[in-house]
Amino acid sequence: MKIIVRNLARETTQAELLALFQAQGRVQSCTIVMDAVTGGSKGFGFVNMPVPHEAKTAIRVLNNLELGGSRIRVKKAQEVAEATPSAQGEAAAEVAAETAAPGDAVAGRARIKKDGTPLGFKKPRTFSKKKQD
Repeated sequence: MKIIVRNLARETTQAELLALFQAQGRVQSCTIVMDAVTGGSKGFGFVNMPVPHEAKTAIRVLNNLELGGSRIRVKKAQEVAEATPSAQGEAAAEVAAETAAPGDAVAGRARIKKDGTPLGFKKPRTFSKKKQD
């Protein structure tokens, strides 16, 4: 079971996190997510525990535990959807383009909501200059 650990202190090391979870059961892997630019911790990490009941016990016991001066939040990690958002957006854009009138498109692109459904086309703005007396 994949577990996400949030609100980690920036100074928390992978070894400390591993030791914390190994006290609750077997740990398959343990990683702290690092910032590519600064090289420092982003404040969260993932732990993979192969035995489900040990993982559930670890979540229950370690959630809201104070570690390194901050209370960590531990819960089961959600799986990422298989379809990428860009693929969903492209499909929705094609549907919106087929149903739209030719003059509706701005630069030929449809607006798409985050869930991939078409929002419609943006109307071009028109500005008129104010007449001076």
